[in-house]
Amino acid sequence: MTRRTWLALAALTLPTFSAHTQERSRERDAFNWAGQIPAGRWIYVRNLNGEIRVEPSTSNRVEVTAIKTWRRGDPADVRIEVKKYGPGEQDVVICALWSQESHCDQEGYRHRNSGRNRRDNDVSVEFRVRVPRGVKIGAGSVNGSVTVAGATSEVKVGTVNGSVEATSSGGPVEASTVNGSVFARMGRLSGTEDLNYSTVNGSIQVEFDGELTDADVEMSTVNGRFEINFPITLQGRLNPRHLRTRLGNGGRRIKLTTVNGNVELRKRG
Repeated sequence: MTRRTWLALAALTLPTFSAHTQERSRERDAFNWAGQIPAGRWIYVRNLNGEIRVEPSTSNRVEVTAIKTWRRGDPADVRIEVKKYGPGEQDVVICALWSQESHCDQEGYRHRNSGRNRRDNDVSVEFRVRVPRGVKIGAGSVNGSVTVAGATSEVKVGTVNGSVEATSSGGPVEASTVNGSVFARMGRLSGTEDLNYSTVNGSIQVEFDGELTDADVEMSTVNGRFEINFPITLQGRLNPRHLRTRLGNGGRRIKLTTVNGNVELRKRG
């Protein structure tokens, strides 16, 4: 059971308490990790129930704090694991895992259902991550928002239930969710890799601080509008739900897709 669902049921079944009493009833348990990751390598943070926030570090180390909160669940059932991957084991993956059947890696979070019932486990984990310049960031949750501020390199963020917001003075930045809004901002891009931004229930806004040239753009929504302030060349017939356009000579594909929400592609300045 997700924390959101548990809270909804609790409102129906528990006696009424003051906000102060409810806050005091929340237990807390913290995990801390710090280490050096070279510029150009990755820090990955994977969560199942709780938000992730990433901000710039004031040192040359990556610093991660994971705070568990709960009312009825057992925090011992949620473990925090740190693994190293890649050449020289320079990429670091930090995961919050809710059962022995759960595991994660650079690719994402996975769970094998063993039939064990953990519906009473309302433990939530909040990640706070500080990242120095040049380190790439991959952050994902299932129930919780993901926010990355002040990054300087590549960023990949995603969740299922919650908003995603990521800014980098470099890039590229990719972001996705299912229930929530998507906001991504990045500086001048290098390379030719495709960029994808998606949600189902929410708007998408993508901004570029630098020049964006030679790209093929695809934007789609069912209940919403399009907005783009780049000089464009339309491809095919004008469709209020699906827009294909070319910037410059075309090239990398930039795809923005939602069902219920607006879609915006902007050049800042």
